[in-house]
Amino acid sequence: MKLKQRLIFGYYKTKFNSIAAVSPRKAAEAAFRLFCTPYSGKPKRKEPPIFHQAKKLHFYFNGMMVRGFQWSSGKPGEKTILICHGFDSSSYKFERFIHLFLHEGMSVLAFDAPGHGISEGKMINAMVYRNFIIQIEKLFGPIQGIMAHSLGGLATALAMEEINDPGKKVVLIAPATETTTAIERFFHFIRVNEKTKKAFEELIEETGGKPVSWYSVTRAVKTFSSQVLWLHDEDDLVCPYEDTLTVQKMNLAHTTFITTKGLGHSKIYRDSKVQ
Repeated sequence: MKLKQRLIFGYYKTKFNSIAAVSPRKAAEAAFRLFCTPYSGKPKRKEPPIFHQAKKLHFYFNGMMVRGFQWSSGKPGEKTILICHGFDSSSYKFERFIHLFLHEGMSVLAFDAPGHGISEGKMINAMVYRNFIIQIEKLFGPIQGIMAHSLGGLATALAMEEINDPGKKVVLIAPATETTTAIERFFHFIRVNEKTKKAFEELIEETGGKPVSWYSVTRAVKTFSSQVLWLHDEDDLVCPYEDTLTVQKMNLAHTTFITTKGLGHSKIYRDSKVQ
């Protein structure tokens, strides 16, 4: 964990427990806001050269202006692939993939999710990201493929349940496989009492209409038939490899796993062999 994250969690640990002493619900609401807020904020990043060549896109989503980019290879019959970044990330980090996809004759779409990059907003969660992807499909589709990392991977799996297009291909790179695990890790650092944890889970169900267990790539990937390529590293400390073992044992016909070693959560999508 980065120093900035440790300092944030250290500060909020005391704050949440003080609030919880009065109201577990209020503490849960404050914890949920932190859980959904990118810890780096939206730092100014230098725009990679290939983004200068993109067609700039934008639309309003949940009252916020979200921005993205579109590239065309110029080749006839090109298929479109959407890149979905992870939590506390942005489209800029996937510069190398854009070059590769264009070289293969594809059209590329990449949007900064709400609360990230050059889009408006301050927070994100899996359901918001899911609906965001569905809206992109409606506005800029048909999209033939989606490549997604981390939280973007969970959101993509949830979106595919709604889109349900057998012809679409999906690449999941270190997806946030189980939200239950993410919440457990979160509570490990802020250490709130059991009443606050219960209120936190109730708040999630109230917000999205689904229990925490529903926000699962393992559950979602069984419900659609699109071809899925799933890459995950054994040393991923953010989205643990162990969470993938259940779905691997299912031997789903439409899902292919590739396991790497020593790349962790972020290096996996930057590694030249993976690309």
